[in-house]
Amino acid sequence: CCIVFAAAMIVAGRVQDKFGPRLTAITGGLLVGIGFAVMSISNSYATWVLGFGVLAGTGIGFGYSAATPAALKWFPPKRTGLIAGIVVSGFGLASVYIAPLAKYLLGAYGLQQSMLIFGLAFTLVVCALAMLLVNPPTSDASAGDIKKSPQTAERGEMTPSQILRTPGFYALWITFFVGSGAGLMVIGSVAGMAKASLGEMAFIAVAAMAVGNAAGRIVAGVLSDKIGRGLTLCIMMVFQAALMFAAVPILGSSNPSAALLVTLASFIGFNYGTNLALFPAFAKDRWGLKNLGTNYGILFSAWGVGGLVMGRVSEMLKASTGNFDTSFLAASAMLIAGSGLALSLAESRKPLLRLVKGRKGEGEMQENKRKVA
Repeated sequence: CCIVFAAAMIVAGRVQDKFGPRLTAITGGLLVGIGFAVMSISNSYATWVLGFGVLAGTGIGFGYSAATPAALKWFPPKRTGLIAGIVVSGFGLASVYIAPLAKYLLGAYGLQQSMLIFGLAFTLVVCALAMLLVNPPTSDASAGDIKKSPQTAERGEMTPSQILRTPGFYALWITFFVGSGAGLMVIGSVAGMAKASLGEMAFIAVAAMAVGNAAGRIVAGVLSDKIGRGLTLCIMMVFQAALMFAAVPILGSSNPSAALLVTLASFIGFNYGTNLALFPAFAKDRWGLKNLGTNYGILFSAWGVGGLVMGRVSEMLKASTGNFDTSFLAASAMLIAGSGLALSLAESRKPLLRLVKGRKGEGEMQENKRKVA
């Protein structure tokens, strides 16, 4: 599903750029619905690979690529991070409602009927809400504004073939691969870790991670609007590396604290979520709005490859060592290396200096007013 999702983003991005977000989202809703309907027919592995892995994975790619580019076109560059963070936070929050709902449906209706219910619900809800998705009357003004953005690096509108010839694309791809791969590696393991520690209350850790995931997207978006994408990404990757180190003694304990486990899950989800807000903003800042759907779809391939590779490596290391310690340490080392690459993507240190000086200036102004009074 992750691989197909990432690959579908490229095709869906092209459809979004050419035909708009409404058709793209409706296509996504229909594909997800059909995928779940296929899953409801049989419990065979091949059927679920087709239904969930291929059809639903493609549908998720279309649905995901429809909302963010359209939203970014409605707002000026100084709000890019905030808007991207708000839109993609919905993706992060989904498991808060879907996990308990799935548990209820499975208990009440069984596996196959539950999948059919989900398929119908997803189709109706997504297709209905897709009718509200439109691009601005004209995106020319928004596209022109991007040249005025302090975040912009390459500047101007770029085609997919052009971005593939820039060193910045590969620096972003590798950083996205590391940041998302490390997060997905842990997210894929948290449910099992939480169940071993919390038993039936394991859903609390999963929900906490989802809330952290959504919050991280909004916070990172707002912060990146103030101090720059690259600097924000560097800070978040260093924080994530520290959490990976902290996870080793916490999860290695014979009886890990439930409170610590939930806190750790929340912060790891928070940092992982920052990637999904920062990279679409990077794509808009550097390559423009005209081909944003396609360009971000190509960049998003790092997410799919990162999830596949890092998840596989994590399971191999666990199989050879019997625990996740080596996986966390390896991910931490990669995140530290990635933070250096993220720093190289920082457009300028001036936004941070302005922020610091601005607060200092406000303090001095208040002090002068006090003296005058």
